[in-house]
Amino acid sequence: WPITCLRIRGSGGGAWLIMDAAACDSMSNGLSSISSNESSLRTGFGFKLGNDSRLITSLKILEEKISRFTIDNNELPLDLPVFPLQGALLLPGGILPLNIFEPRYVQMVKDTIATKHRMIVMTLPMIEGSNGSNVYKLACAGKLISFEETLDGRFLISLSGIMRCRLKDDIQEKGGYKRMTVDFTEFLSDMKPNDIEIERDGFFKTLRSYFDIKGLSADWKAIEKCEDEKLITTLAMLCPFSDAEKQSLLEANCLNDRAQIMKVILEMSAFEEGEQNAKKH
Repeated sequence: WPITCLRIRGSGGGAWLIMDAAACDSMSNGLSSISSNESSLRTGFGFKLGNDSRLITSLKILEEKISRFTIDNNELPLDLPVFPLQGALLLPGGILPLNIFEPRYVQMVKDTIATKHRMIVMTLPMIEGSNGSNVYKLACAGKLISFEETLDGRFLISLSGIMRCRLKDDIQEKGGYKRMTVDFTEFLSDMKPNDIEIERDGFFKTLRSYFDIKGLSADWKAIEKCEDEKLITTLAMLCPFSDAEKQSLLEANCLNDRAQIMKVILEMSAFEEGEQNAKKH
């Protein structure tokens, strides 16, 4: 299987969101390597776009609950590097693999590796083409849990979502990337295990309709075995929602709210797609 990347336009286009089979496996399980070898492909639930034979994503989903890195409240940093990246959503407990190539963000990774906490805040730009100057202030801090430096100077990294935070004030940063003060006070519960169950029957009915109308195929047996939080977190991060929709999922107060918001997004998207298909015929 060749590596297939989905190009994510961010502030300056500084990264790709890695969507090849092995990297998505890493997103799901926090593996420390990113490989294009066929042997690294682990089946689970995956989907392909219609007649497009290129692999878009393949993701292994297990029945165990989502795993988390935690950090002592007294050790939470007061400021962090901020990475605005269009289309890239990080949620607590999720794993986000990225291909970092723009010089200022390569420097950001180097600086982060040298810190004790190894944390970066992922956020979405509010306006396309704003060069990261105007971003959503509710974001998610992630821990850099693996990295690989390539011969051409890029970094392949994986971030594990720790908890959400409020972005406050800009701080001068010599590395050329954005750095801001952060406040975690509202979101300390993000590090606690989830004990909420979602209403699965209605959600899966909507999800199947969305996949059908989008021309996506999936291993439904694997999906239906997936634990609630892992399922919702993975779908929220991987599905091609708009940045505003992704932000609404990030801002949801609990897993049930996030599942309900996603269900509405899926319903609206399926309806709009159906309307467009009807007009074509």
